[in-house]
Amino acid sequence: MATVSRRSEMAEATSSITIPVLLLGCGGVGRHLLHHIVACRDLHSKMGLVLRVVGVSDSRSLLLVDDVATTGFEDEFLTEIFRLKSSSGSSFSDLHDLGRCQLVKGAEVTTNIINVAGQLGKSTGLSVVDCTASPETVHILNKVIDFGCCIILANKKPLTCRIEDYDKLISNIRRIRFEATVGAGLPIIASITRVLGSGDPIYRIIGSLSGTLSYVMSEIEDGKLLSEVVLAAKSHGYTEPDPRDDLSGMDVARKALILARLLGWRIDMDDIQVESLYPKELGPNSMSTEDFLRIGMLSLDRGIQERANAASSRNKVLRYVCVIKESRCQVGLQELPKDSPLGRLRGSDNVVEIYSRCYNKSPMVIQGAGAGNDTTAAGVLADIVDLQDLFH
Repeated sequence: MATVSRRSEMAEATSSITIPVLLLGCGGVGRHLLHHIVACRDLHSKMGLVLRVVGVSDSRSLLLVDDVATTGFEDEFLTEIFRLKSSSGSSFSDLHDLGRCQLVKGAEVTTNIINVAGQLGKSTGLSVVDCTASPETVHILNKVIDFGCCIILANKKPLTCRIEDYDKLISNIRRIRFEATVGAGLPIIASITRVLGSGDPIYRIIGSLSGTLSYVMSEIEDGKLLSEVVLAAKSHGYTEPDPRDDLSGMDVARKALILARLLGWRIDMDDIQVESLYPKELGPNSMSTEDFLRIGMLSLDRGIQERANAASSRNKVLRYVCVIKESRCQVGLQELPKDSPLGRLRGSDNVVEIYSRCYNKSPMVIQGAGAGNDTTAAGVLADIVDLQDLFH
């Protein structure tokens, strides 16, 4: 099987725009991105656009075409990668036929990524897409920026790193997109950027940015206990393997930090007040996941139910939200009016309310599915396409 296609050369000759793509991370979001790229070939062709995948990495290795300047992986090979990575524990070494591409492992992975960025960044251009969940990619991204590459992020960690690294990442704001870091495919980042760009100052953002916690709190509103709701959410695949990763609020805090920095706030994670839904003595360092699910959560039921009942007595509902206003960024439980967009929230949707001079009494509201590999990958693909004017 041919794994590398020179048809991209013909496509480049007849197409107005070609975007070389190097993908970091081939987990849930990364592999779905490859699937979307293949599925959208006809659509992109009508747009005069070609996405040429020149490299794909996972946590252990990197697949790279032999000639990154002119070739890209065949769609059949990208589909095989998608299928392979849909199987737990599979590695690129399990691919049957690597054809005209190379498999790089170990320390050479980073070296090759940076070399490709250097080769393409100042010639054809390159989009480096980070779909990992690693904080370690920030040093790679900051190097490829120097070569004039574009960066697309689904990974929140680089945007929540030290403010100095963040400043370097966004030093050329035209060459970075990170819509999928907050709300998956929802246009939250784009909407905030558009409002700010119009000269309309945003003075408040409040949002439910965890599909898991949205579901949990709307079910508690119906009188169900936290422990039974979390177990149900876990059985539906809504939570992380250890639900405390959701209940800690840290994922929401990272998204809140991204939004606050987008508003120009020079803050770090330590500046955010985060309310965990479980105490430290029930944390991963003190109790196993199994014991937390079996015993620990039961001790949380009464306190959460009392707070939900108290909110209801004031004609309000309890929601787990981020609040960004008046130089304060806070993440945790808040009582909100039942008839507000967040108060009406049911299920696992994300909802964000944006208040500004123009959107004062009636805020801009963005709502929809804010999680899922397929949805997030679609958001990443939209970001890649949005950069097409920077390529020739």
